[in-house]
Amino acid sequence: MTSEQPQPASGPDLSPSADPLLEDERGRVRRALSYGAKLLLRDKGGMIGLSLFMVVVFAAIFAPYIALHNPLQQDLTRSRQPPAWRDGGSWEYPLGTDSLGRDMFSRIVYGSRVSLTVGFLGVAIALSIGLVLGLVAGFAGGRVDNVIMGGANLFLAVPYLLIVVVVAAVVGRSLVNVVLIFGITDAPLFVRITRGEVLRIRNSGYVESAVAIGAGRARILFDHILPNLVGPLITVATFEMSAMIFYEAGLGFLGLSVPPTIPSWGNMLAAGRQYLASTPWVATYPGFAIIFTALGMNLFGDWLRDVLDPRLRRKGR
Repeated sequence: MTSEQPQPASGPDLSPSADPLLEDERGRVRRALSYGAKLLLRDKGGMIGLSLFMVVVFAAIFAPYIALHNPLQQDLTRSRQPPAWRDGGSWEYPLGTDSLGRDMFSRIVYGSRVSLTVGFLGVAIALSIGLVLGLVAGFAGGRVDNVIMGGANLFLAVPYLLIVVVVAAVVGRSLVNVVLIFGITDAPLFVRITRGEVLRIRNSGYVESAVAIGAGRARILFDHILPNLVGPLITVATFEMSAMIFYEAGLGFLGLSVPPTIPSWGNMLAAGRQYLASTPWVATYPGFAIIFTALGMNLFGDWLRDVLDPRLRRKGR
């Protein structure tokens, strides 16, 4: 005699893939990415900026495979050799060599690592510090707000480059020091922006409605305030990253950035300035690399601002 096995009771599929809220969130993300891609394709400046920036990122990541020579290898017999398309040049050194016979192309490729490292990590530190202090100042208010904003305004009252140069001269030449200097000294800008956005959002209708129905501070902060800070902060971070690349090159030109043993666009500019009249490529090509990178980031940042700011979209920009 056979007995039938009891069948499990059917019920709703509770697997993560069947969660309607999760599926709705994934759909929103896909729609947002698709919308951003369409806007990017329509914006020629944004496309050019992203392309230029990705070329620099690609060069920094794959520098050992792109560089034709060791960027530190010296050959005085090839000192200040011209680029390949000029008389006396060779495609073995397509952009020529510097005063010590080092390959300019390889040094420029490796120099992108220093610039992007300073830009990315410097902005990450500044954004982290500024976000925390700005949230505390804008959300707490009162005496806490006065103390935090008093310190931030004191920093902003002093010329930024003056602070950077003085601190760099005191702490010495190091990539870590440069990143920390830029990250800490640039934080007051993010503090001020974050605090202003928090005050604006706190007075908005949807936050007042959340308070009216009894939402706690944590829920208001994480559900209503933080998501609305992403757009403005990302836009500012993009432009600040470009500015930090310029500032790092300026410090390198003054001899206050990374040590001479590390290929850096600023160091290359400083080393080549005395040869501008006779062999201009020694300083010209590192300068083009800085302009190339900064232009790409500014164009891409301008596109980000248009996409993330709904007021600009409504104006048809």
